[in-house]
This record gives sequence, structure tokens and C-alpha cells, in this order.
Amino acid sequence: MNYRKLGTTDLKVSTICLGTMTWGEQNTQEEGFVQMDYALDQGVNFWDTAELYAVPPKAETFGHTEIIIGNWFKKTKKRNKVILATKVAGPSREYLRGGGYNYGIKKMTEAINDSLKRLQTDYIDLYQLHWPERNTNMFGRLGYEHKDKGDWNKFEDILGNLEKFVKEGKIREVGLSNETPWGVSKYLELAKTRNLPRMMSIQNPYSLLNRTYEIGLAEVSIREQIGLLAYSPLASGYLSGKYRNNQMPKNSRVALDPNFWTRYAKPNTSVAVDAYFEISKKYNIDLAQMSLKFCEIQPFMTSVIIGATTMEQLKTDIESVNVKLTNEIIKEINEIQKIYPNPCP
Repeated sequence: MNYRKLGTTDLKVSTICLGTMTWGEQNTQEEGFVQMDYALDQGVNFWDTAELYAVPPKAETFGHTEIIIGNWFKKTKKRNKVILATKVAGPSREYLRGGGYNYGIKKMTEAINDSLKRLQTDYIDLYQLHWPERNTNMFGRLGYEHKDKGDWNKFEDILGNLEKFVKEGKIREVGLSNETPWGVSKYLELAKTRNLPRMMSIQNPYSLLNRTYEIGLAEVSIREQIGLLAYSPLASGYLSGKYRNNQMPKNSRVALDPNFWTRYAKPNTSVAVDAYFEISKKYNIDLAQMSLKFCEIQPFMTSVIIGATTMEQLKTDIESVNVKLTNEIIKEINEIQKIYPNPCP
């Protein structure tokens, strides 16, 4: 396994992060336990979850993933072996604390205390804001329209809330998710000028089908030492090749909930995947492993978040750290990006 520092901290996290959002929906607790056992044995010390998981989010299952992780901690007594990341939800529906904004002190206090209880731990290593409260582009939306009423919790107030939890020992570090260059820059500026907690990571999408992170946030990551935690590095399974030739494997995410995963069902998705598949075939590399390794070697990357529903998938994904991509392979990958630029932004 490979390791990198989380932001400017002394925490060394594995470059493969164990994603957990399917536990409690597509995966049972027992299957989650097996995944955690195996991942830790392979040197994966970094796990990511959220209060809203399992996914797709709904009233019946929110918090279930954290419960599964907490039960594993209780059973194994290995909490100290894991660098644990979770998230507080952005503006949400009524089943989550009555709906609306969640980054005010009252709701955030309730959120973190509930997460700690479900996770059966007294601290969280990395506490992330799942998505912005303000009206901005996220989750693949293009065409920014400025319709900001300014009624969201101000950045300095949110950082002040997080500082309280840091001082109480409930969280060690803080991070962002689904953020824009402007948002990241403002958080960093306020942390510096007002001596508030500094964001150490950005959890945003990044894959061979979506390299938009490179446009603005990559420079921020490198210059400010706030690395990317890449989610959807396989574009919800499209870059494993399992949906090629109009295949729809039973119990796959897209088969189970096609309306939730429309982000990846775009006009050029299949042709781009086929092109990347031909590269992997030419060099005798598994497509999923080639896709994950391309993410891992980026200079702005801290860790690549994998999400597997089977042990076969998990083993394949973790093994990607041992794959070597030559300059020739990378050049051919970049040529495909020029032809089909970011089909799934």
C-alpha cells in the first residue's frame, strides 16, 4: 500500500480509501465486516462514510452505514487502526433534523453527536461538509446561475462551530466535499486570517470520465496542500467495463436505481469507456485498475475512494496500487480525453 499525508497534518492515509456508502443498502452488515477486515489487512487505513449513507439516501436507511462501522469497531476493538472520515449533510430533507440547512451550531452539534453514537467512537479523524449550503454548481451541474439569497450559514460561523468540536476532542481535522475553487479559497483564507480550523481535504469527483478537477481545483490542491479525495473514480462502475455493450448486471447500482445514477448516463460515456477499454486491453491491464491508478498518480491526489459491492471488486480495486502506468499509456489516455473531454462532469 502507498500512503500520503492528509493536508498539512501528520496523518498518513492510504492512497486507497475504503468507501462505504453501499453498506446498509446493497451490502449487508456481514458483507461490510468482511470488507473492513480485508481492507485493513491490505494496509487500507483510511475509511470514508457519511451520516446520510446508505445511498441512494432515504429516510429508512440514513445512518445505517455508520451503524455498521460502529458495530465493527465494537466487535474488533480496532478503532485505533483506522483513520475515519465522515460527513455532515448539506441542505437536506425533513427526515434529517427537520430539513433545511445543517451547518448552524445547533444542528451540527446534533449531527456530530449522532454520528459519534452510531460509530461507537468518541472522535472522528476527518469531519467533512458533504456539500455547500449556498446555491452553486455541484453533482455535475453546469451553467452557473447566481441566485444567492445569502441566507446560508457563513463560512466563518461554520469554521467557528468546527473549532468548538476540535477543542472538545470530537474531531481532529476538517475537510470539504463537492466544493468549488471559490469556496475552498474562502475557507482557507478565513482559517488563516481568523485562526480557525484549516480544511485539509476536498472530496470531489474525479475519474477518466470527469477530469474537471484539473481546471481550477488542482492548482489550489497543490499550492495550498489541500489534496483531493477522489470519489466515483470508476464513474459508478462504468470504468470497470461492466456496462459495456449495453450490459446491465443484476444488482448493480445502475440496475437497482437507474434514476439516481443518471449523472453517468451521458451521450459519450459508452464510446469513451470503450476507448479506454481498448487501451487497457492493448497493455493487458484491468480497466478498473488502470482507471484507479491514473487517479492515484495525480500530483493533487491524497486518496482514491473505492466502493465495492463484492469481494472480487474490492480485491481488484485495492490491487490497483501495484499497477504501473508507463508514459506511453498515460499519453494514450490523454489522447482519449481530447476526443471525449469529460463526458460525465
